[in-house]
Amino acid sequence: MDYEALLHEILNIGEAMLKSGAEVDRAENSMYRMCQSYDLTGCEIFAIQSNIQATIRPKGGHYLTQIRRVKGTSLNYDRLDYLNNLSRYICQNTPDPETIHEKYLEVLNRKPQPKLLSHLAAVMGGAGFGVYFGCDLQDALAAALVCSIVIVWIGDWLARRESNLVVYNMVLSFLSAVSILLMARLGLCSHPDRVILGVSMVLISGLSTTNGIRDVLNHDIIAGILNIANSFLGAIAIACGIGLSMILLKGAMYEMYIAPNMLVQLISCGLASMGFALFFKAAPKQSAFAGIGGLINCACYTLVYQAAASNFAATLAGAVFVAGYAYVMSRVHRAPATIFLTTSVMPIIPGATLFYMMHGFVQADYTFALQQTLKLFQTCLAIAFGFIIIEIITRYISFFAKILHHRQE
Repeated sequence: MDYEALLHEILNIGEAMLKSGAEVDRAENSMYRMCQSYDLTGCEIFAIQSNIQATIRPKGGHYLTQIRRVKGTSLNYDRLDYLNNLSRYICQNTPDPETIHEKYLEVLNRKPQPKLLSHLAAVMGGAGFGVYFGCDLQDALAAALVCSIVIVWIGDWLARRESNLVVYNMVLSFLSAVSILLMARLGLCSHPDRVILGVSMVLISGLSTTNGIRDVLNHDIIAGILNIANSFLGAIAIACGIGLSMILLKGAMYEMYIAPNMLVQLISCGLASMGFALFFKAAPKQSAFAGIGGLINCACYTLVYQAAASNFAATLAGAVFVAGYAYVMSRVHRAPATIFLTTSVMPIIPGATLFYMMHGFVQADYTFALQQTLKLFQTCLAIAFGFIIIEIITRYISFFAKILHHRQE
């Protein structure tokens, strides 16, 4: 066995998992399990979003260390799912490095998602959340047009030339908001603020936030802080892009958004969450279940908010459901929980709060901006608290399941 080549191929898989959207703990654990399945006397793996370090020692051999710099990300949940299955195959069959490389290339060279589906996914996400925030039919059509042209077409062009998330988010949010405000002046939409809210949700990925919280819970403190910081910078870039468009075009807020009736909220959130999953290239079946999760998440939030009149309690209820739902779906579909968690959580991601916070700063209404800032942190805290609750429950379930399994043996 060429252990140096073996370690190289395992790091290839770990790097591809991180780039495809895996949380650090999953990528690190997968690489560790693959290494441990071979005839080794020692194995150490350390990973963060931008770096992987691995050391192994074959029986009777010397220590081998490789370091990999991870550059850029391209969210692809279909690829992540197949890489996850490939890691299981390696653990069970311990193939040679040449076989691993062949199967790795098969995963990378899978047929890409049709371009039309990418446009449809962005439209479902942007227009779906636009309707959730109170857009009428004309507004929804405007959101669909901006998502298709700016978010997908221009976004793909920009992604090939710009790897900096801050620049990418700021440029796209600015172009989206400018397009919407100009369309409002031409009479093509009547609630530009609500359209901007819906479209900006396509840019506000819940991936870094949710993965960051999960990394911290798994004691990957550095990786968690980096993920959360990355999410914060991306959100600030979106807010700045929207704020700049308001300054240049003097866009008015018109009014705080008014949510439609319960049925419309549920359907719009379900379609939007499904759109997000497709936008991240998840399989259609998994995307459908992500949509169901988003729908029920919206129901949890709305019902608790009506009963308790508390954003914190309502967000906490939604986060608890989403974390539990993702845990169950990951076992049902034998797929990474990230696929369901980061898409079904979208209805409680504080995109509207971020928009109103920036609007307060632009309009020099600092009292209002401070209120929205506090609400933003409150919402993030509630999401983190909900994830912690499910993390504790699932850990004890796994613990008692192992005890029961050993007693049965």
